[in-house]
Amino acid sequence: MGKIITIGREFGSGGREVGKRLSDELGIAYYDNEIITEIAKRTKLAEGYVQHVMENSPSTLMPITIGRTFYMGVDPVMEQNNAVYREQSLLVQELAEKSDCVIVGRSADYILRDKDPLRLFIYADMESRMERCRKRAPEQEHFTDKELRRHIQDVDKKRSKYYQFFTGQTWGDKLNYDLCINTSGADIEALVKVIAKLVK
Repeated sequence: MGKIITIGREFGSGGREVGKRLSDELGIAYYDNEIITEIAKRTKLAEGYVQHVMENSPSTLMPITIGRTFYMGVDPVMEQNNAVYREQSLLVQELAEKSDCVIVGRSADYILRDKDPLRLFIYADMESRMERCRKRAPEQEHFTDKELRRHIQDVDKKRSKYYQFFTGQTWGDKLNYDLCINTSGADIEALVKVIAKLVK
């Protein structure tokens, strides 16, 4: 049986690093932002727009209509959102069919549920997440602790709403995953070796 590993993660928890290191350790394909690039090509939408759709709750993307401008037909913005999700779903399935792989985010745990993937969810305490974000932030980014905490919470909230909208499931609910991993203060390199042994 092939190895398909999906990774859901809280923002700043190190989920992306876990995914990349795990794919290297197992010698299998790794997919993350490459999915956004390919969806943009297929839908002929700008890559930035596709990323925006995938990082926001669909309801927040619908145009605001007031009074006489109320739109009774098909909402073109919502149609674009749905097109992005359809392509995401098709692409994730194609990638899983093609070879063993690690897929970060993209609702892959739900999309590939019939393939019985190993579904990981990576989380950490707020202090660890803030520290990780600060280490990886671009030089020009200067959040106060309060602003950074709010930013982390906002990203997670958007991920949760997007996941729930398209899957009907609760993002981060332990019942949706095979293994939930707390990376607070953990040596991720050592942690990945343990996960790799489990997968093997």
